[in-house]
Amino acid sequence: MPTLQTVFSAPLFLRPRLDSRQSLVKTKLEIARNWLPRYTGTPIDEFGDYILLTNFHDYLVRFAERFRCDIRGEGKPMQTATNSAGLTIVNFGMGSANAATIMDLLVARAPRGVLFLGKCGGLKTSTEIGHFILPIAAIRGEGTSNDYLPPEVPALPSFKLHKFVSDKIVAHGHDYRTGVVYTTNRRVWEWDDEFRERLRKLSVIGIDMETATIFIVGHANEISRGALLLVSDIPLMPEGVKTADSDRHVTEKYADLHLQIGIEAMTEIGEKGEPIKHFRY
Repeated sequence: MPTLQTVFSAPLFLRPRLDSRQSLVKTKLEIARNWLPRYTGTPIDEFGDYILLTNFHDYLVRFAERFRCDIRGEGKPMQTATNSAGLTIVNFGMGSANAATIMDLLVARAPRGVLFLGKCGGLKTSTEIGHFILPIAAIRGEGTSNDYLPPEVPALPSFKLHKFVSDKIVAHGHDYRTGVVYTTNRRVWEWDDEFRERLRKLSVIGIDMETATIFIVGHANEISRGALLLVSDIPLMPEGVKTADSDRHVTEKYADLHLQIGIEAMTEIGEKGEPIKHFRY
């Protein structure tokens, strides 16, 4: 039986025809259906209609403990948990490359809505630690999204999803901020005065590493998506740069509420919310 290496190294006219047992996955959907369980350790039919995304293992554990459900995919690149109501949370890791990967793989499930629960740095005096940001758009500074759509295409959330999330924030007696966030692949930039000045000129409200990617790849894959960001640091101030201690304090004080709002929004939108329709430019 020929190996894949010999098949692809041979000239086209010498390559043997592969039977059905050796057939290659060749469409995006076929790849996603094969890879989503491989990356998460979770069968496709165990994913819910609505998805929470996070890059914090702690959020996954809190979710699983709250609903007494199993964590799937330990030892895999990504882990999941799904409650009895059919809401799934996925810890996809950190950064735009991982964000693009999970938004690509979710085409295998075709969820009705995806909400990213992430943290960001606050860049305005009006954004303090513990504030929530519902971004109206994200600047594509990460580069990853350029592989999906031209740079001129704005990175936008699904309005109806954000509207429902905003109602949940208010119902909990909290305020939130809106504005444009900047998404970057740079993890350590706080020392770079030139980069910091550029952020000021862009007049962005926050900075993170995933939001623009999730918005663009979600748009390319026709997945309704949104982001609820928790301000975890104030990086333009020397005393506001995130440390291990400050991040632990933010998690202890605000993570439960952050997760609670996401759970309520994505659970109830399927029951009470208007259908979310994917828009095309």
